[in-house]
Amino acid sequence: MTPAPEVPVLETRGLRKAFGGLIATNDVSFRLPAGARHALIGPNGAGKTTLVNLLTGVLQPTDGRILLNGRDVTTLPSHRRVQLGLARTFQINQLFPDLTPLETLVLAVAQREGKATGWWRPVGRRGELLDEAGDLLERLGIAEERDQPVATIAYGKQRLLEIAVALAAKPSVLLLDEPAAGVPEAERHQILDVVAALPDSVSLVLIEHDMQLVFRFAHTISVLVNGGLFMEGPAAEVARDPRVKQVYLGEEPVYG
Repeated sequence: MTPAPEVPVLETRGLRKAFGGLIATNDVSFRLPAGARHALIGPNGAGKTTLVNLLTGVLQPTDGRILLNGRDVTTLPSHRRVQLGLARTFQINQLFPDLTPLETLVLAVAQREGKATGWWRPVGRRGELLDEAGDLLERLGIAEERDQPVATIAYGKQRLLEIAVALAAKPSVLLLDEPAAGVPEAERHQILDVVAALPDSVSLVLIEHDMQLVFRFAHTISVLVNGGLFMEGPAAEVARDPRVKQVYLGEEPVYG
């Protein structure tokens, strides 16, 4: 007896977004399996940000469907998708500069548990919140900065904190929107190392311009051009494809 096919953790079917006469996302269909390490790449204006905003509920599609763990979430708002297991980071961090990393993560965990009202005042009596926040700080390599105001810590550490905030939602799918953007070269690989060490229980989609990071991270890659899927396949296959080099204006992808 043939086993039933595994339900993808994230799937789009014929996804399309039009802004008047401009087609920003054009008939995009893809399936993300559990434990995926997937990258979404494409030249500027390819529609990557629009696609991420559709997946996360910031925008509503003109046509098509979005399924999360087999459930149709096409019309659900962003916060409901987070509750159902879809989290994201942003190109520009969304952190509170006056909070510490510990306070930030306690708030994120409390929000997930529906305990955000009066979240900090009784925190000493909420050991479970502190424990989980502390574990995330350790896992992301930012425990030493736990009590410093976010505004005072290195930008690379802020990016790691944003990933920790997303993980506090306990997602099954995490969309990482250029997590190394603006980060000094010396800190970029630390971010990728931390992301690569995340458990397979979290399926990852990386949206990134740095091809060296992409080909180091991704097992599979989707290439987006003019709002549509140009090609999709194993990372090594995409890296060798001459059409991908043409898409990047003759630039040789860096991989290995």
